[in-house]
Amino acid sequence: MSITTRRADLSDADLLHELAARTFGLACPPGTLQPDIDAFIARHLSRESFRQYLADPRRILLIAEDDGVALGYTMLIEGPIADPDVAAVVDSGTSIELSKFYVLSDRHGSGVAARLMADTLAEAAETGAKFCWLGVNQHNVRAAKFYAKHGFEVVGVKRFLVGDVWHDDHVRVRALLQVAGTSVL
Repeated sequence: MSITTRRADLSDADLLHELAARTFGLACPPGTLQPDIDAFIARHLSRESFRQYLADPRRILLIAEDDGVALGYTMLIEGPIADPDVAAVVDSGTSIELSKFYVLSDRHGSGVAARLMADTLAEAAETGAKFCWLGVNQHNVRAAKFYAKHGFEVVGVKRFLVGDVWHDDHVRVRALLQVAGTSVL
């Protein structure tokens, strides 16, 4: 297995939508109804949504691949924090959001996620941000362990709407260290 990552471009909107449709439900807590998952995908992870994300200069999307086969993706977002619960615990002036981090389920535990995280954090540090933050469902134990392993600490809570149902997320933050123009993760 030769895992590589690359920046996504506008031609990847369909691919990202397909990855999102296959992976978003993995992050939802048990009992989340499929119609709610489908509604979220239609609203936030559609082909058109990804076209908009890819055209937005404040967003960086990475794709992890093995011999050209897409295995996962991430999305970083620079800029103001709209959620007041997050803004209360994260400084938008020095932080970048890790908005999306998904890997195909059959690749969990294979090293794909670790490589994708390392490359995503390097991209985040290259923006000049000092911190990276994310929200993760409080019942997603696997993701919580992964994020803790990669230095993300719980600093607060926020709400996250999937379909018509509000879920509770932990807000996690980790420092991005810069040393003489390079990042140390």
